Amino acid sequence: MATVLPPARHHRTVGDDSPESSVYGAINSTGVPEKNEPEIIVSDDAPPLGAPHAEKRFWFQRQKASYDPNAIATLPSVYDNPDTAKQYQPREDWENLHRFNPLARWTWGEENKLIRKIDLRIMIFACVMFMALELDRANIQQANTDNFLKDLHLTTNDYNLGNTVFKAAFLCAELPSQLVSKWMGPDRWIPAQMVLWSIVASAQFWLSGRSSFLACRALLGILQGGFIPDIILYLSYFYKHHELSLRLSFFWTGLSVADILAGFLAYGLLHMRGLQGHSGWRWMFLIEGLLTLVVGLAAAVLMPPGPCQTANWSRGKKGWFSEREEEIMVNRVIRDDPSKGTMHNRQPVTPKLLFQSLKDYDLWPLYILGLTFQIPVTPPQQYLTLSLRGLGFDTFQTNLLAIPWTAVHIITMLALSYSAEIFKEQTFHAMIGQLWFIPFLVWLSVANVAAANKWVVWLIITLLLCYPSAHPIQVGWNSRNSNTVRSRTVSAACYNMFVQASGIISSNIYRKDDAPNYPRGNRALLGIACGNIGLYLLTKAYYVWRNKTRDAKWNAMTPEQQYEYLETTTDEGNKRLDFRFAH
Repeated sequence: MATVLPPARHHRTVGDDSPESSVYGAINSTGVPEKNEPEIIVSDDAPPLGAPHAEKRFWFQRQKASYDPNAIATLPSVYDNPDTAKQYQPREDWENLHRFNPLARWTWGEENKLIRKIDLRIMIFACVMFMALELDRANIQQANTDNFLKDLHLTTNDYNLGNTVFKAAFLCAELPSQLVSKWMGPDRWIPAQMVLWSIVASAQFWLSGRSSFLACRALLGILQGGFIPDIILYLSYFYKHHELSLRLSFFWTGLSVADILAGFLAYGLLHMRGLQGHSGWRWMFLIEGLLTLVVGLAAAVLMPPGPCQTANWSRGKKGWFSEREEEIMVNRVIRDDPSKGTMHNRQPVTPKLLFQSLKDYDLWPLYILGLTFQIPVTPPQQYLTLSLRGLGFDTFQTNLLAIPWTAVHIITMLALSYSAEIFKEQTFHAMIGQLWFIPFLVWLSVANVAAANKWVVWLIITLLLCYPSAHPIQVGWNSRNSNTVRSRTVSAACYNMFVQASGIISSNIYRKDDAPNYPRGNRALLGIACGNIGLYLLTKAYYVWRNKTRDAKWNAMTPEQQYEYLETTTDEGNKRLDFRFAH
């Protein structure tokens, strides 16, 4: 993402030889000005701004001698140019308006200390909530190791149908949930979601057959749908774009950690088979659902509405942050993305705004990637426990053998997300996962899995599932290219809807008549992985073309015409001529 500004008109600049020297002209995808342009200061007596090149985004950069915690961290933005600042003023009812101050300045030491505090207060619990979601939606895979299908007289096609019903319900609930969240506030809606779905998850203790199985999968999908875009919207209130992308990688790490914990929990809970005459999987559903209920109740008191609204009876009369910290939080976020001041956190998305967001064709390349990028790995993941049981591993071995790939997957995903931010490139990083899939899918397509050594099969599938996921990158990419709160609200839900639609497709690729090797299914997965590489390249080309087209129009205008455009345009969000897409 980039916001391009016209040249300064009659304003003092700070040259490159100044300690506070900065460069200013085009704001890049992280809100940091591009180089080779002078920094624009509001007036001669305005406080100096920080130098973008002094920003140390990663913890390991702050161990070096070049890091000065006392240097000014307030980076140049549209608010430092009086010719453009008035075009980006937050709305009068914005919940953080009382802390908005374009002249606020703070140091890198203050900012990094505050980010750590936000991580502890906000991010860690967000990961805990995501772990609770994963625990209740994915524990069916552990149930499969305990004769779940046999006990309920279900076939693998019934299992596929259950996954399809869940994904379809999840998909249908995405956008309505996001709209309710924007109206009520994520801090109210998310805890309500969690309490409701935990009740349904616990009720699976009493499953009796195909009908009750499908009904519970549908209810879980409806109640859990929307949670992910809801929490992403919530986190965007506290973090800058590049920070959110990295935090999302930790967010999805929470999912992997939940899978690891689920394996250990299943190992213990499934040993309860026979207690009170019930199967172990029944006890697992009941106990894990109750654990989620506790997290949901905790969320009701631990989630503040926003950076300046943390005070209450449970979080303290003075809240979690001082006035100084609130000022830094608010101004660093809105300087990074002025569009965050265009809606308050209890403002609903109207049908008109919804339609405007849905027809935003510039985000559809990312939606299409969301539809296809996970398909090559989803069936092997969903069938892992069934496949291992079919190879001769017992219930408890199967649950433990499903843990290693999850642990390695955390490392590869974090490494990919960090690399994408270090090199400031999304497309080629996101495409790496597809290249990873190909050799393992080739082996699965040609090998006789049923006759192969079971440890070799386990190793191949494990290595396949260790792929570096592009999901955190693409969610952050989608957010950057939205450029308004309204569009970001809807686009996050739309992107995740396509991801869930991907799950519906994936759940029907491995069929009973293709078992046990699934050669037809694996060839389809291989073809999709190769096709995805082409989709990534087309997406890159599209955004490069869109940016070049806008550059040509913008550069053909005189400075006066550029200022007139900023003052009179009705273009919004990513349709503005001064906006550039991240790719």
